[in-house]
Amino acid sequence: MVERITAREFQAAPGVEDWRVVGDGACAFFRTGSFTASAVFVAAVSELPGISDQPPDLDIRAGGVTVRLITYTADYFGMSRHDVELARQISATAREQGATADPSVVQSVLVVPGALAVPAVMPFWEAVLGYEPRRDSPTEDLVDPNNRGPAFWLEKMKEPRKDGGGAIHIAVWVPHDQAPARVAAALAAGGRMVRDEFAPAWWTLADAAGNEADIATIQHRD
Repeated sequence: MVERITAREFQAAPGVEDWRVVGDGACAFFRTGSFTASAVFVAAVSELPGISDQPPDLDIRAGGVTVRLITYTADYFGMSRHDVELARQISATAREQGATADPSVVQSVLVVPGALAVPAVMPFWEAVLGYEPRRDSPTEDLVDPNNRGPAFWLEKMKEPRKDGGGAIHIAVWVPHDQAPARVAAALAAGGRMVRDEFAPAWWTLADAAGNEADIATIQHRD
């Protein structure tokens, strides 16, 4: 049985200070001194007890390793007590390996196509991406079966664009304490605020051409 917890409960648990919950799970970035050191750290993580029962997603780079934890079942996509325990073990392994956590660089990206009739366009996106419906929300979410690309959420539009077409924007999930600085940087770079009434859950900004992006956090979501 999966013991589900909210994102806020995960973040409040002791021993997970290295981690930040964003749109697709709890993530941590551990800085290492080299690609070899990154590989050695990942090898140590692979030997943790029970790691194969629910293996994390790991991205190995010369500068460090990004780790993502998420519990994904037939009817659930979110955080669990198991993720908390695994996060603690991975952080302990990082300390043993001399890797240091840097939560400020954690983020995830969600792509949001909009359509008046989501069922009419979802098969296209599934086919063109080679993605599959997310098991707990198959009528609106698509995910990469190889856990590499960003997730797609197909949003039902309330009204069409003036030309009758759809719309697409991205959501950039960041730690809540990084969001105000990210919003300020986007505005300083020529962006404009579209709406902020949902902040700090998300701010919607647009570039000079009208393309939109949300800066999103887990605040006020559970």
